[in-house]
This record gives sequence, structure tokens and C-alpha cells, in this order.
Amino acid sequence: MLREELVFVGTCDIAGHVRGKGFPAGDIDARRRKGVGWTHSNLMQTAFGPILDTPFGTAGDLMIVPDPAAEVRVDFADGSASEHFFLGDIRNTDGTAWECCPREFLRRAIAALNAASGLQLIAAFEQEFVYTGNQHRDGDAYSLNAFRRQGTFGESLIAAMRAAGVRPDSFLAEYGTRQFEVTVAPTPALTAADHAVITREMARAAAHRHGFRASFSPMPEASGVGNGVHIHMSLQDASGTPVTYAPTGPMGLSTSAQHFCAGVLHHLPAICAITAPSPVSYLRLTPNRWAPTLIDIVQQDRGAAMRVCPVFATADPGDTARQFNFEFRVSDAAASPYLALGAVIFAGADGLRRKLGVPPPGSRVDELPHSLGQALDAMAASKAVAEWFGPVFLEAYLRHRRSEMHHVAEWAVNELCNRYAEVY
Repeated sequence: MLREELVFVGTCDIAGHVRGKGFPAGDIDARRRKGVGWTHSNLMQTAFGPILDTPFGTAGDLMIVPDPAAEVRVDFADGSASEHFFLGDIRNTDGTAWECCPREFLRRAIAALNAASGLQLIAAFEQEFVYTGNQHRDGDAYSLNAFRRQGTFGESLIAAMRAAGVRPDSFLAEYGTRQFEVTVAPTPALTAADHAVITREMARAAAHRHGFRASFSPMPEASGVGNGVHIHMSLQDASGTPVTYAPTGPMGLSTSAQHFCAGVLHHLPAICAITAPSPVSYLRLTPNRWAPTLIDIVQQDRGAAMRVCPVFATADPGDTARQFNFEFRVSDAAASPYLALGAVIFAGADGLRRKLGVPPPGSRVDELPHSLGQALDAMAASKAVAEWFGPVFLEAYLRHRRSEMHHVAEWAVNELCNRYAEVY
């Protein structure tokens, strides 16, 4: 059959979907400069597709410009079209960054962290999803049996990730029904967010070629456990030396790490609207679901909002410092990794700038927002978040999320979970 290779360029938008346009592969050189045409209101597409509200109307032109460092080309060697796409930046037609570009938001956060402390953040995303190719059986959680029955899907996923430039770390059957988890190696923040997007798309691509789906919905079943996205983070100085660990610090955290974590906790009620940004996100953030419910930081506790992670099998202080990290657990795949990680970094940078301290043991702990509406209200009231986003992006984000929230408000819980499982 006659075929000509196509390439896609897109970005992971407010809804957490990768959207953009395709073009003939022979045009790559020209597209590296001018990208593909886009328009402002395309950012306002909800998880379900329709633009329910927009501050931009129908006017205006933009372009999504591919980033050569975020090119993916994976041939599954099964006769299907290669997965060939770029992640890119939304720019104005003169080439300048658009103020509502998700990747640019993360870049601004990275710059804010550097300005506040001279530090850079290293991150790795741990992502949970449901693979529909496995029939659930009681006792599947973490089992070799469930791992075996997924067949070659896991091998296809790991091979695709590696071919796409992502270094896999682990793949396992998780606690929930038909649930799996995939983790990757840590990288600098922008690359880490790119790798999170690529990992999701490789899981979907591998599942598709096996005749099934990979769903990253925060809450696939109302009675089950949810799919979280856990962001592991550590800090380095300008020379690349790890600076997160201090053996005498509280929970092993250095002074800089304490300030960073304290900033995240301080802003968590507001940034929940960015990291856990769908109505079903708050079905997951409830007791007895292995998910956070409090604004807390705890050493080695998987129910905490922020978890200080263990160091495994080392007596070498240098290796301990390299392994040592903390984990942000109030996130899911309804969020764009660029926006979620950017919000966490902005919050941490504010903690460093203000030299905030982590709460001492036994301190009063507040609850996380109980709904997307509560989180959006906290976000709208935050002067800090307004500065991070700027007025145009802030209005767009709030209107986007509120319009989706109102759109699904009358759905029963089971329908809500089913519909989100379909789109994520």
C-alpha cells in the first residue's frame, strides 16, 4: 500500500491531552521554524473535546513549534505507522513565547527556582494506569500472576519508552483492578515533564497495538482505588551536586529542601487545582484509597501529601545524597505534567525565597480541598498563583476548569468515573 510518513507536533494542554497537528515528514526542516498553525481558544478544549467557555473567542493566530529535544520516533515493527511526534511550544506568530504555553509556564518556574536559590530541580514521574487487556482476578495486586497475564504489553511499553529516549525504571502490577505502574529515571525538570507525557503516550500506543487501552483516569471505578501521578524530586546546585540530603536535618532534609517543601505545603490548597484538576480527582483524594487527604509531609508514608523517600542499600554518603528525594503525591494524569510540575516548583521557590520551615512533628495539619470547586476558589484567591500565571493565563485556566466542572455537575458518580476513564 502506498504510504507517506506523517509527523505530529503538539503540546500537553490544560486538559492533560496532547493536541496539535500533523504534516508530511518531508517538511520537518521548514516546520522546525514555523511549526503548525494554532489558535488561542484551542487551549480551552476540555477533556471531553468541546470548548465550553473561552476568553479568546475565535480571533488570533499562534503556532506550535516542535522542540528537537522532544522528538519521538518509535517503530513497533508490526506494520502500523510509526509513532512519530514532537512536543513543542506554543508561540506567537513572531516567534515569541505565548503567555499561556504550558511548557513556557514550566520554564518560568525553573527560572524562578534558580533566581530564588541558584538551584535546579531533578524529577521523575511515577504513573499509574489501567490496562484493559488484563481480566481482573482477586489477589492480583502486585502479583506475578497479574504481571504474567499482561503478556507482552509491558515489554512493548518498555521497548517503546527506551526507543523514545526515556529510560525506564520499573513496571509492575499495582494495587487496583487491572492497574499497572511505570516509573522512569530522574532528569532535569523540563525533560522530566516531557518524559511523563511521552510515557503516557507510549503506554496508550502499546496498548492500542495489542487491541486494548491504557487509561490514566484519576478514578476509573467509583468503588476502587485511583490512578495517581507521583512526582519524585531532588535539588542540585549549579555544579550538579545533590543538596537535598542532610543527615542531621528533620527527616534528613537539608535546609534548602526544607524551605522548598514548606513552600509546596503552604501553597498546596491552591495548587491542588493544577495538580489534581478534575472532579474525579477528588474521589481519589479520600480516606482508604492509598491517596493523600491531608496537607502534610511525612517520612516514608504513602498516605502523605509529600513523602520523604527511603534510601536503599548504601553505606556510601555520596550515594545516599544522590538517591535521597521527596515525593509529591497530590497529582494525577488529568493534569498537564508541565503545569503540575511548574506549580510545585513555583511553590517551592517561594518557600526558598521566604525561608519557610516545615511544620514540626505534632503540628496541626489541615485537610486537602474536598472538591475541585474548593481548590479552584483557593487558586483564584492566591496572589502568588496569580503572579505565576499572569492575568491572561490565570483567567483562561479558571474558566476552563470551571466550565468542565459545571458540565459534569449532574452526572452520577458511576457515570462520572466511566466518562473520565474513556477520555484519559
